Amino acid sequence: MADKQKPEVWLRGALEGIPPLLQPVAHALLQAREEVNALMADFPEILLWVMPVGMASPGFHLQHLAGVLDRLFTYARGETLTEHQLNKLALEGKMPEIGYSVNTLLEIFNRQVDDAVKQLSGTDELTLTDKRGVGRAQLPSTVIGLYTHAAEHIMRHLGQLLVTSGILRG
Repeated sequence: MADKQKPEVWLRGALEGIPPLLQPVAHALLQAREEVNALMADFPEILLWVMPVGMASPGFHLQHLAGVLDRLFTYARGETLTEHQLNKLALEGKMPEIGYSVNTLLEIFNRQVDDAVKQLSGTDELTLTDKRGVGRAQLPSTVIGLYTHAAEHIMRHLGQLLVTSGILRG
């Protein structure tokens, strides 16, 4: 999966430009990116939307990985989701008519990780406990809560993608 010669991202030292309290979030996102890209490097396109025993497809996980980062980081900025973001959410897990390739979904995810790390680098640590509303119901969270959940959620779906792709590859 990930390069066995290199230590995990969190063991490579502090990331330049990332505030100290946000290092674990950035480490998790970058680790997930490395593992997702390695896992899906030679994944057969024909299996991208297959749902083994009713499990979510690899295509869903790849869409969701990017989508959840986009949405949670939007809330962390104190913004609400746009119509475009809501439309993308509604399409997660559905094979698009235009047919995304594994590489296209990886590019979208990689770009979203880059955007997230850039946002982390510009986050003032003094704002981490600022309250933020989540979703239409504006459920309570904080900036640090959203960032932490994003990292946790990404790693959870990476684990699910690992299992699903392993089952599909046989």
